[in-house]
Amino acid sequence: MLQSLKNIWDVPDLRKRVLFTLGILAVYRLGSHVPTPGINAAALVDFFEQNRSNWFGLVDMFSGGNLANVTIFALGIMPYISASIILQLLTVVVPTLERLSKEGELGRRKITQYTRYGTIGLSIVQSLGIAIYLERLTLSGDFSIVETPGWAFRLMCVLTLTTGTAFIMWLGEQITERGIGNGMSLIIFAGIIVGFPSGLFDSLRRVSTGELGLITAVFLVVMMLAVIAVIVFVERGQRRITVQYAKRVVGRRVYGGQSTHLPLRVNTSGVIPVIFASSIIAFPQTIASFFEAQSPWMQSVADQLRWGMPLYNVLYVSFIIFFCYFYTAIVFNPDDVAENMRKYGGFVPGIRPGKKTAEYLDHILGRITFGGALYLAAIALLPEFLITGFKVAPIPVVGPGLDLFLTENGLAWITEGLGLNFYFGGTSLLIVVGVAMDTVSQVEAQLVMRHYDGFTGRGGRRVRGRR
Repeated sequence: MLQSLKNIWDVPDLRKRVLFTLGILAVYRLGSHVPTPGINAAALVDFFEQNRSNWFGLVDMFSGGNLANVTIFALGIMPYISASIILQLLTVVVPTLERLSKEGELGRRKITQYTRYGTIGLSIVQSLGIAIYLERLTLSGDFSIVETPGWAFRLMCVLTLTTGTAFIMWLGEQITERGIGNGMSLIIFAGIIVGFPSGLFDSLRRVSTGELGLITAVFLVVMMLAVIAVIVFVERGQRRITVQYAKRVVGRRVYGGQSTHLPLRVNTSGVIPVIFASSIIAFPQTIASFFEAQSPWMQSVADQLRWGMPLYNVLYVSFIIFFCYFYTAIVFNPDDVAENMRKYGGFVPGIRPGKKTAEYLDHILGRITFGGALYLAAIALLPEFLITGFKVAPIPVVGPGLDLFLTENGLAWITEGLGLNFYFGGTSLLIVVGVAMDTVSQVEAQLVMRHYDGFTGRGGRRVRGRR
């Protein structure tokens, strides 16, 4: 490992790319300390501490804490992610975009341009909504967050936050083109990982004061390492489909005849299903929390959509499984793969080329996608279980009896949680580990291309990314 890190600095081009990436990330972190004009940022601390589990907490996680302080980067990279997802979905249903996606580099640039326009549009709408909401938000003691409400503040907020998002988008593209790649992912990675030192010091402080037991702290560390190991193992997991190519004679040369494999990843969709599911559940949860004081029915809805509640868990897992299949169907088309294999003389042994091959691939992909969906759901729900537990009392008919049974038999920790401060949530942990794996694989590819050993050593297996 140390020799591989040394090799990075021995390659001038790679060294420049790494230093350029670190410089861009430093600029991104500097922008996190520039506040938006007209807002009393100190008054938002208590509000965001109470809204970590809804839409505000989700966006704040992706923005690296910028939304909680309403800095110029408050929206973070979320508008770009939303625009990219919308464009990917439209590519499937809009024939014009589908043709562009198949036109190579020129089509990719055009779709990227549309994504930029969509990012700016979403940023304007979201920043205007945040400005109006902050104007109406009143804390205890009739204390207002916005110093001078009005259209002047709204336009300033829209201009500031939209410009900040556009600048973040430009920083990510610079990392992709001139850095080590994965620009947008590294921006999200930097926003999440920046809070790790404070979380570590806070845990050490709690251990020293006796607030957190030493055995509990050790258990928490072991749990985090075990979860990271599981994520790495599953993200690298794949089902290899053997593909045999028939021999072709072209002139005096013989082509084909070799046997290769088609890798089908266990988690083809990556972390996208968790992000989709979190966003969909967080939106009605946030809307319900706005009106829970005026309507008992809305208060009941908001309570049922909180962490640990049965309705929240059922919807969360259902959405994750649904989007796993949905997004996998978008990024992997068995019919196209089977047709390309048939066109170049390839076939799966024992399976007829064409339609039968497509059905076989679709069957295999459906089975491994279900396993990947369960894995994502388990990782996403684990922090919730450690913090709040699974509330079973609201379950109709059997809920109260089951809750009483668990309490009487010393299993109350299932419904009350372990009280652990699990720093990384499921979504953030998946992103951090996944981006780290992708970055390592890209740097390793650069080293191997220049005849250096990668991080896994000579003759070892290459580290594969999530895609």
